[in-house]
Amino acid sequence: MKFKAIKLYENGFMTQPFAFGGEEGPGAFDPKVRYRSSLQNFLIDTGKEVILVDTGMPLEAPDAVPDENTVIYMGSRVKDYVSALADAGYKPEQVSKILVTHKHDDHTGELRSFPNAKIYISPEDADALGLKGENIVRATYSDGPYYNFPASQIVADGVRLIEAKGHTKGNSIVIAENDGLFLMFHGDITYTDEALYANKLSVVYEDASAARKTLDTVREFISNHPTVYLSTHTPLGYENLESLKVVDLLSPPESIPVGEIVYKTATGKYICGICGYVYDPALGDPDRGVAPGTAFEDLPDDWRCPRCKQDKTKFNKA
Repeated sequence: MKFKAIKLYENGFMTQPFAFGGEEGPGAFDPKVRYRSSLQNFLIDTGKEVILVDTGMPLEAPDAVPDENTVIYMGSRVKDYVSALADAGYKPEQVSKILVTHKHDDHTGELRSFPNAKIYISPEDADALGLKGENIVRATYSDGPYYNFPASQIVADGVRLIEAKGHTKGNSIVIAENDGLFLMFHGDITYTDEALYANKLSVVYEDASAARKTLDTVREFISNHPTVYLSTHTPLGYENLESLKVVDLLSPPESIPVGEIVYKTATGKYICGICGYVYDPALGDPDRGVAPGTAFEDLPDDWRCPRCKQDKTKFNKA
């Protein structure tokens, strides 16, 4: 098997309260501590078929514009998903399966671009996205336990989709076995690897107890199997893949400082840093009683992202 990172955004950051504060609360952590952030998804070439794990942000999504209140910034767009896929040497028509870890836009944004692909996704997240059609495979996780994971589904030789609820109600992870290693494509079980080593949940989950159970199960698996941990929102994701670095939970990596951030001019729109939903003042949010022409600053304090239900503090200027 061959594995490739599809690199989409670079030179971003996230704060420690965001990445670590899911249980103790953000106030227990230092907002001055920042970790590198990026956005990449992954490709598995089995030799018989091309399988994608998630499909990035939508082509039309604007870039975020960070400021002093930003808790997560994916960085500047490097390429749109299909162009980045081409850089990796593949065409959309070659893709036979897409394994969706969860419903957020930065993981599902270009599902529409793959005419020949079966899309494997949990029933909960398929329903949340309104996905229907013959190409939608609602995961059953009916192939029994996978080591200490209670439920899994075989999608190809050596590749499993594994139930891992918490971050979303239908969250999944993907594990591929190759040459004695276990490659874990985990979506957002953690946002940065530092949180994996520190055993901390991020502030983003739909079910806190399920998220804790999943992280515990992931850490137990990693403790007992040589695992390459492949993250979506930190450059460690593709760096770990390039070096096939095996996780040692007793030896956390030294954090690399955040680089120079490129700041851009805001458009008046706002983008959710969690799921990629764009609030456009010209459109408002009529389904929730927000009239067209309502500035983001004038939204009610209890307004939530229509897609992932996070509050206004998780939005960045776009």
